[in-house]
Amino acid sequence: MRVAFVGLGVMGYPMAGYLRKAGHEVTVFNRTSAKADQWCEKFSGTSAATPAVAAETAQIVFCCVGNDEDVRAVILEDDGVLAGIPDGSVIVDHTTASALVAREVADAASEKNVGFLDAPLSGGQAGAENGQLTIMVGGDDSVFEIARPVMDCYARAITLIGPVGSGQLAKMVNQICIAGIVQGLSEALHFAKCANLDTTKVIEAISKGAAQSWQMENRWRTMVNNDFEFGFAVEWMRKDLKIAIEEAGRNGAKLDMTRLVDGYYAEVQEMGGQRWDTSSLIARLEKAP
Repeated sequence: MRVAFVGLGVMGYPMAGYLRKAGHEVTVFNRTSAKADQWCEKFSGTSAATPAVAAETAQIVFCCVGNDEDVRAVILEDDGVLAGIPDGSVIVDHTTASALVAREVADAASEKNVGFLDAPLSGGQAGAENGQLTIMVGGDDSVFEIARPVMDCYARAITLIGPVGSGQLAKMVNQICIAGIVQGLSEALHFAKCANLDTTKVIEAISKGAAQSWQMENRWRTMVNNDFEFGFAVEWMRKDLKIAIEEAGRNGAKLDMTRLVDGYYAEVQEMGGQRWDTSSLIARLEKAP
């Protein structure tokens, strides 16, 4: 297919690469043009000066940017995707953003006879680089069926959750789960060290039972070694938790633990951990009193 990819960050860059490797015609846009040039040299694609130009011949336009305002900028502004995309095409937004902006963009797209899916991702940079992302999608069945075979290029699991906004809401559920699991694992490892236990033996024992989790399997060793250069940064997690907390204010959900862990991440930031990965919650437990 003829596709465009807007946003070549740590996620978008390899994702767009997988589309090109699968044989799709890919035009890219990135606010830092040097990154787009680098991508084109590596994958033999085409770069565009604006999102509108990138979208001009695209059957599907993928976006993966930073936040709500970035989504509005690259899709809704005068030089945004909707200014150039052909009638009958589809926009897939992989940004982790609010359900409100997803519905706003979907309404604007509908006025131009363009389909829209909100499709946030789980799996982090490693998942993007390995083509093993999990995608939670909101939108219509008919639009989903057009985009799903193309998203398969970089995904291991794709689920249509419900109408527009449902993908973003499901991503909030995902981030709430991660926050609680990482805090629990941090306290458990901290406790084991304070009790002078052999953490390797402890993890070997409990990871085969009900305490097992992806975070335990993949992060316990780096956590005890104070190595936080993996995956999703603290500042990004706080952005996501803020979105979830704001949504809870609208739907009445009680997110006591989420608010608490968000505060703990704020402490990690104060320690200089803005760009540490989310497993760095253990650092605040072990800092000098």
